[in-house]
Amino acid sequence: MVKGLRRLATVLSLTAMAVLMTGCSDKLVVLNPKGEIGKQQLDLIVISSLLCLVVLVPVLVLTFYIVWRYRHKPGQSAKSAKYDPTWEHSTKLEAIWWGIPIVIIAILAVVTVKYSYKLEPSKPLEHEAKPIVIQVTSLDWKWLFQYPEQGIASVNYLQFPDNVPIEFRLTSDAPMNSFWIPQLGGQIYTMSGMEMKLNLIADEPGSYMGMGANFSGKDFGKMNFTAKATSQEEFDDWVKQVKGSSPALTKEGYEQLALPGVSEVETFSSIPEGLFEQIVHKYGEHQHGSGSSEHQHGSNTEHAASGTSGSMDGMTAEEMEAMNHEGHANHE
Repeated sequence: MVKGLRRLATVLSLTAMAVLMTGCSDKLVVLNPKGEIGKQQLDLIVISSLLCLVVLVPVLVLTFYIVWRYRHKPGQSAKSAKYDPTWEHSTKLEAIWWGIPIVIIAILAVVTVKYSYKLEPSKPLEHEAKPIVIQVTSLDWKWLFQYPEQGIASVNYLQFPDNVPIEFRLTSDAPMNSFWIPQLGGQIYTMSGMEMKLNLIADEPGSYMGMGANFSGKDFGKMNFTAKATSQEEFDDWVKQVKGSSPALTKEGYEQLALPGVSEVETFSSIPEGLFEQIVHKYGEHQHGSGSSEHQHGSNTEHAASGTSGSMDGMTAEEMEAMNHEGHANHE
């Protein structure tokens, strides 16, 4: 009775797990790539998984076999079990359990090196079409996309022509985040004071899920956007529509946009010149202090002090004391 209940519980657990996993099938978009980079990354996932299964499956099978073969059976005598106290070494077994892992590690090393160079994010894609440049800025908690060649911008919405390489240039004006369009390729971090590069391409039209894949505050879960691949004609029409019906993005408007908070989809008909570069460099300038009034004031003070020190070398003690009294009087 107890064994029957245990088996029933096991079957029900596996059935429930299978049902729940089918509800997540539409979320496994990484296994349904729609771009060249995404397909190559899927190949890497499959190869790595198969190599892992070469180890995992025999281990699980042998574990089950050993537990079943050497289980305790009621009424079993000591003589019925195999007993070999003199056994201590087997060259064949040593070769198997050392040789197979070494071969697998060697294959994984070759595959990793090959795909690391092949899928380098900043490496331009070989394609007959000219890449489209999109500047990406992660904010709290929204995405700003600038199209420098078209002179427009959008928030939480990304559109581009299919079968055309996309050169993403990414930075952050907020805590570090991670830019990810699963069906087109792997994620890349966005960091303040740095410009990262990511090259992707969509092989066919469609609307693809984009997201921020790094924790960056209370509303990071709402940093989702739609990446829509269309024909070149539809993309050109969208650019004309944005230019004709959307407001301009000013520097003051960007400062308001950069404040922490969620945002709906927005579009802008124009962008301030050099805005992306200013976002990239503003944190670097702050860290190094270049151009700041405090830095200049400190330099002038040090220069003045060094000059005074040099002029005081030939002064007598009386002259120095008189100059100190004069300085105090001027101060008062």
